[in-house]
Order: sequence, then C-alpha cells, then structure tokens
Amino acid sequence: MVQTIDDTKRMAIAMELADMKEVQNLLITNEEKLISAIGDEEIRKRFEHMLEDDRKNMGVLETVMVQYGVKAEPRDTINKMVEKLQQMMEGSELTLYQKAFQHELLKHQQVMTGLLIHKVAQVVGADVAVAIAPLNTINFENRAHQEQLKGILEILGVRELTGKDPDQGLWGRVQDAIAALSGVFGSAVTQTSDKQDMDIRDLIRLDHNKTNTIFTEIGATDDPQKIQEYFGQLYKDLTVHAIAEEQVVYPKVRGFYGDDNTQELYDEQAQMKQMLDEIKSMSPSAPEFKDKVKQLIDVVGDHIRQEESTMFAAIGNNLSAEEREQLSTEFKAAKSKIQEEMASAMK
Repeated sequence: MVQTIDDTKRMAIAMELADMKEVQNLLITNEEKLISAIGDEEIRKRFEHMLEDDRKNMGVLETVMVQYGVKAEPRDTINKMVEKLQQMMEGSELTLYQKAFQHELLKHQQVMTGLLIHKVAQVVGADVAVAIAPLNTINFENRAHQEQLKGILEILGVRELTGKDPDQGLWGRVQDAIAALSGVFGSAVTQTSDKQDMDIRDLIRLDHNKTNTIFTEIGATDDPQKIQEYFGQLYKDLTVHAIAEEQVVYPKVRGFYGDDNTQELYDEQAQMKQMLDEIKSMSPSAPEFKDKVKQLIDVVGDHIRQEESTMFAAIGNNLSAEEREQLSTEFKAAKSKIQEEMASAMK
C-alpha cells in the first residue's frame, strides 16, 4: 500500500522555508522601525521601497510554502535569534548605523537561504524545483536590497564617525549595481509594483506544472521507494488542489462559466480522487501500478486542458485583476488549511 510520506530531504527544505518566513517577518519589522528613526528623506524612501517589496515578498514566500506542500516549523535557533535581534533593534544600545548593519546581515542570510533552497531543490527532485520557482523573485530583490544597504551603510557610517557626508556619487554606483543584477534575473513568476498577490490562473497553473512534473518522475523510475515517495507527494498535492478548488474557485466561476461546465469539473475531480485512492491501495512494485497511473494521467490531463482553456478564459473575461488576486489569496489560504488538516490526521 502506498503511503503518503515526507522524505527527509523534502522536510529539510520545508524547515528552511519556515526559517526564511521568520526572518522575512523580522525584516519587515526592522524596516518599519528604521523608517521611523531615519530623518534623511532619500534613505527613508529607500527603506520604504524595501518595505513595500518585503511585504509583497512575504506573500510570494507563503505561496511557495503552500505550493511545496510539506509543512515544518522554524528551528529553535532561528526563533531565539529573531527574538534577540528584535530586542536589539528596539533598544538604544545600537546606533542607527549599527541597526542598519544588522539589517544588512539579515538580508545576506535571507539571500543565502533562498539560494540554498533553490540549489537543493534541483538535487531533490524536479517537482520540488517547480514548486519553489517563485522564490527566485525574492532572491533577486534581496540581492538588490543588499546593494542599496551597502550604500546606506556607507552614508550612515561616515556621518556617525565624521559628521560629514561621503562622496555624492555613491547612489549612482548603487543604481549601476542594481541594473547589472537585473540583467541576470529570471523567474517563472514576477511582480509589478502594484500587485499584491498572483493571478488565480497563475497559481492554479503552478499546481498543474508540479503535477505534470511528478507524473514524469514516476514514469522515469522503476525504484519502488522513489515511486512511493513521488506518488505520496502527488496524492497530497492533487487532493489538496481539488478540495481547495471545490471550496473556493468553482463556486466563484459557476455564475459565468455555466452550471454544466462547472459540474463537469466537479465530476472529473471526483473521478480523479477515486483513482488516487485505488492507486494508493496498490503496491508500487506491482506491474499494474504504472498502468493505473497512466490512466490517471489521462483523466488529469483532460481536466487541466479544460481549466487552462475555457475556464481560464472565462475568469479573464469576467473577473477584474483585483478579483483574480483576491481569489488567489482565498485559494492559497484554503490549500494551507487543508494541508494542515491532512498533516494532523496523519500523526
């Protein structure tokens, strides 16, 4: 019988993501405090832009964690570090320069954690790499923030030590560095300055891409243990995706997509969930296991094609950008809750 398991390597990535979220919260809190403490208008504006980015990037990070689908808690060491740094940033022991310096160190930590997760995902599995792809957005922006913070530190440091301003050409060098970084930036998901969350179609498409990748991984191996691992993840992902769509997306689209079309989506997912349970009861080493998976691929493929063609078109024609983003937020929240319920049921 196939079990839904959490591979140790996948759990390690989940823990890194949980740590990253704690640090992201601290970055946001720090920036709010620094903005209040800084009198220089130019520096304050730069921190305000960073704060705007980091608040949106928190949403990207939450999306990655939901798409990844493996839950973990942050390490005790991270919790203690965050608590200690919060005390330091709130106290008067550090100068403004020193507080900005601690903030830059946190940005560096966040950059390295994001890059580590990206590299580990490439080793662990293609489905993992697909799930965490939006993390590239955060990695890029954090690198840009680092370059800006270097300039801010130079200005604050020179002022504290000499009472004078440094070379005025500094900000030009900072902008050149950021422009150079933008030349190597690439991501499956990008953000605009006024975008608070992803379009619901992009979020659903991420699920579809991950599902197709896991199907490919199952087909490419004859190792029963790996098949068990991949199918375990597939079972969780498809179950969560289907329930969340039925709770949030289908009721929203029924009015303009039509009763018959919407009911067809419900029926396809009922068939899919029945097939998942049938496969779950089989041995991954059984000859008929992959035949049954191929049948599931056909059912899921037809379902994906309908959603990404006619349903997506109906959503684009009938919902505003704000409504699509709100639906994405609700879908993501529903998935997270279902994942937590499934994890609790397995304990």
